[in-house]
Amino acid sequence: MKISTNKVTGEKVKLTSWKSPSDPSTGSFSLSVERLSIPEVFIWNETRPLWRTGPWNSKIFTGLPYMKTYYLEGVHVGDDGEGNVEFHYKGVEEIGFLIYILNSTGNYDERLWNGERKEWVVTWNSHQFECEVYGVCGPFAVCNSESSPTCSCLKGFEPRNREEWNRQNWTSGCFRKTPLHCERASNQNKSADHTDDGFFEMKMVKVPDFADSSSLRLQPDTCRSRCLKNCSCIAYSYDADIGCMSWTENLIDITQFSNGGLDLHVRVAYTELEKERNSTIIIIVTVTVGTTLILIGTYIMCKRICSGHEIIKRFLQFNGDGAPAEYINDNAFGDLPQGQLQDGREIAVKRLSRASGQGQEEFMNEVVVISKLQHRNLVRLFGCCIEGDEKMLIYEYLPNKSLDKYIFDPSKDKVLYWRKRFSIIEGVARGILYLHRDSRLKIIHRDLKASNILLDVELNPKISDFGMARIFGGNEDEANTKRIVGTYGYMSPEYAMQGSFSEKSDVFSFGVLLLEIVSGRRNSSFYDEENCLTLLGFAWIQWTADKIPSLIDPGIYDPSLYKYFYRCIHIGLLCVQEFPADRPTMSTVISMLNSEIADRPPPMKPAFILRENMLSSLPYVRGNDLISLNTVTISDIQGR
Repeated sequence: MKISTNKVTGEKVKLTSWKSPSDPSTGSFSLSVERLSIPEVFIWNETRPLWRTGPWNSKIFTGLPYMKTYYLEGVHVGDDGEGNVEFHYKGVEEIGFLIYILNSTGNYDERLWNGERKEWVVTWNSHQFECEVYGVCGPFAVCNSESSPTCSCLKGFEPRNREEWNRQNWTSGCFRKTPLHCERASNQNKSADHTDDGFFEMKMVKVPDFADSSSLRLQPDTCRSRCLKNCSCIAYSYDADIGCMSWTENLIDITQFSNGGLDLHVRVAYTELEKERNSTIIIIVTVTVGTTLILIGTYIMCKRICSGHEIIKRFLQFNGDGAPAEYINDNAFGDLPQGQLQDGREIAVKRLSRASGQGQEEFMNEVVVISKLQHRNLVRLFGCCIEGDEKMLIYEYLPNKSLDKYIFDPSKDKVLYWRKRFSIIEGVARGILYLHRDSRLKIIHRDLKASNILLDVELNPKISDFGMARIFGGNEDEANTKRIVGTYGYMSPEYAMQGSFSEKSDVFSFGVLLLEIVSGRRNSSFYDEENCLTLLGFAWIQWTADKIPSLIDPGIYDPSLYKYFYRCIHIGLLCVQEFPADRPTMSTVISMLNSEIADRPPPMKPAFILRENMLSSLPYVRGNDLISLNTVTISDIQGR
């Protein structure tokens, strides 16, 4: 199919979405070719832009840095000789049979035919990251999926609404702190003086929307000088294939990449550039002075590192019967260094931060208790090492890493098909039930999430990371804490707001995890532009509107499995209800999963359905001598 727009009449051939996966009537989303002088492909939600590719440079779309070389032979964008600018894709034999579908939720999916499984597998979609939503950070701001917070103002700009910005509502964007010389000077000719205004370079970005192109093939220096002389020009970019691009309106929808993209030069006042130069001088002086201190400190650090190495080696050399073991990875600071015991068991070594706040007695008590937990769905702790302020944990090694690496990666749907996902849901539920009821101690995990569910060779789930777990006494059912730890998006409202936690707190986290597994979407980064919803809010709306298929991960959807999807979503919504008393226990959850309870109660509206920073609504927490705000937004990053 060819997507096209006529340059004279504006008539368009568009790709439109279905209303829902089961309703082929015209939906809210469409895909079309826009900005015909420098073509781009847009996805629209009715009349609002939702996503765009960035400018086409005759080879790739510059806003899609992940376009691989095999696309170059198949993608075509350009004039068809009849007054239309068209976009189409011609299959490449070596890749296989690909199709592109605009689905009912506004995602543009790439699907590859899997001959062995006889089904389509989603290999890419347009909204893998929050920054791919059009203008998510507002004007004069840049979005970076790898940074926290996601949005930041451009150099020389500051948030237009600081209060909303702190709540992570970035739609109002940023404004210029220092007026340009052009805006101040009464004599317009002075704007040509290069000492008055300058440019700040941003490398590897998706350039803003609404680019103006020059019909002349200018060189980069000429492109710069033309923009500097034009008081209306606020940014420029140069690409060898496109030529010179400039911007005279708000800079909207800029995304920072780690590779690819184009370089953008943003006009700023000369004083802003002076600040940068002064900062550079200060940094140089600081680094020079600090070099001596670093050299001195290196010797001390090396001794500490060697001490850490010796701790690991000591454990490996004396495991059980005192026989030596092989130490595969000798990097104590690595990401879970790997080793092997004498009996062939593989292990992972985790080093805890010195700032964790745990004393030796407390640490040992926790290790001893957790090491006695034996369940097929819990990561096994073999032992620990302590020397001075060094603390290390020795776990069983799980080669397939964590669940989030699978359910949030469309390319791995063929590995984590539905039956395997259901097996993982059931396994996690049984592991939690063991912690709550079947072990000799009641343990509340407090940090259940996809990244803390590890997978073994056969992709069986094992709950890990007990650094935040709390052990309850015999008749104790609920506790309170002044120190809120955990991950925003998975925490129950009573814990996040009041510090109160119980086994129903873990049930809430399990419900979030269940909905993520079924939908393939992260609750913490889900974004619905129209309603500002979290995944929980989106799930609730689809449930009440009886649009369950639109909630299911397209890579695993099968109409013949509808009743299983429906059952799991129903259970998930029951688990994330606002009040703890309304949530089921884990034993009830397992019974519902196995259809032992067919008459499930209707769920009530879940907590945290809107995508807002909780700071806007959290009360002040008062202790004996403490008055503070409960600033829960991210995981506790202390090692454990």
